[in-house]
Amino acid sequence: MKIPKEVKSVINKLEKAGFEAYIVGGCARDFLQGREPNDWDVATSAKPEQIQEIFPENFYENRFLTVTIMTESKKPPLKEIEITTFRSEAKYSDKRHPDEVRFAKTLKEDLSRRDFTINAIALKLKSKKTGAKSYEVIDPFGGQTDLKKKTIRAVGNPDDRFSEDALRLMRAVRLATVLNFSLEEKTQAAIIQNAPLLKLISTERIRDEFIKIILSDRAADGLELLRQLSLLKYVVPELLEGVGCGQNKHHIYDCYEHNLFSLKYAAEKKFNLAVRLASLFHDIAKPRVKKGEGLNSTFYNHEIVGARMTAKILERLRLPRDLSAKIIKLVRYHLFYYNVGEVGESSVRRLTRNVGPENMEELLQVRQADRIGSGVPKAEPYKLRHLKYIIEKVSRDPISAKMLKVDGHDVMKMLAVQPGPKIGQILDVLLGYVLEDPKKNKKIYLEKEIKKLGKLTTEELSSLAQKAEKEKEGIEIKKDEMTREKYWVT
Repeated sequence: MKIPKEVKSVINKLEKAGFEAYIVGGCARDFLQGREPNDWDVATSAKPEQIQEIFPENFYENRFLTVTIMTESKKPPLKEIEITTFRSEAKYSDKRHPDEVRFAKTLKEDLSRRDFTINAIALKLKSKKTGAKSYEVIDPFGGQTDLKKKTIRAVGNPDDRFSEDALRLMRAVRLATVLNFSLEEKTQAAIIQNAPLLKLISTERIRDEFIKIILSDRAADGLELLRQLSLLKYVVPELLEGVGCGQNKHHIYDCYEHNLFSLKYAAEKKFNLAVRLASLFHDIAKPRVKKGEGLNSTFYNHEIVGARMTAKILERLRLPRDLSAKIIKLVRYHLFYYNVGEVGESSVRRLTRNVGPENMEELLQVRQADRIGSGVPKAEPYKLRHLKYIIEKVSRDPISAKMLKVDGHDVMKMLAVQPGPKIGQILDVLLGYVLEDPKKNKKIYLEKEIKKLGKLTTEELSSLAQKAEKEKEGIEIKKDEMTREKYWVT
């Protein structure tokens, strides 16, 4: 990988003006790992007002000595580059934000305030004359070693780092999950010790880190790590009710493990956030409704109670309403019953109406995650494929006269007749014409044909209508055959 020209340009301009400038933070970490950074950050000895003089295209909120400058890059990660003055931070009364932000004199002082060693690495550009490598790594806290060891370790005293900013408790888990790193022993112990500080952090900040964990490839590992570190009880404590809560003969895991493995499958399949959260929460109410013990225990109405619990959880986490509504529906209807030849189209049509046609594919994905999370080896047996076929069939717009650009009122008006069988026959004939050639579905053409059909005898019109009906039936049969073939059903 090469350092982008836009970043080099920013650093070169700062250095030309007489200031120090370095690539720092997560982008330096990702770059050293060969990962494309999501954004680029620069630390400098220049004060905010000096940065603004060098880069007129900027915006500055004057909160953390950070100036965001605009570039002409077409690549999203490089359109904006954040430049922050070296800083040191004082006491954190709210466990999230420093009471004051002060200028630091050196880069090392700036790096010492950062959260983890892998984020406390800086890259200094080298002139072309100094060698092939275009940068020098500045690593006062052993971040490179931790990158090689795949370790998350706090800078300095971990208790101090988590006491300064309690959101770092969640960030440690997120980084360990996303990067597939482990936690250094003292850092892990400090997270458990300081876990109650998470109560002081805003719901929105906790939610953002939680969602990043859920959207990662190792979502289930991240969730389990939250539990092991005593953090999950401050995020979604309801999930902990399932720990040790045994299930019946249809499951080999307890309720918590089942939800965890369902999430794992959803993450492996790259399902979206709604499906992942629905897979995690779909059986969340089982511990509260459980009756009996052992193989024959029951969990009646757990999907209804679970939908209510999910609604409260999502409201507490302040997820967007439309996303929450989708997840709640997926939890509420995840327990639908279907057996080939036993459940009719009317039942599937009712399910589709309740869930919403646009949510049916996601409901089936939750069902797959549920099955795998139960220890069942087959995610999509024949009956699930058959159900997909029925769902598409009942969701498809039926072939009818409603497709025409004219209706019964147009026929009655043009022919000056009252309602009767003749109106339906004319519409059926017109539908036959349009099925033969969709281009004929134009009002001008259809109105001309109405006048012609109005002159026919009852027998002639009936014969044409019967022919049109056979045409419609043939097309419907063909569509059904294609849909069956699509889902490999007989």
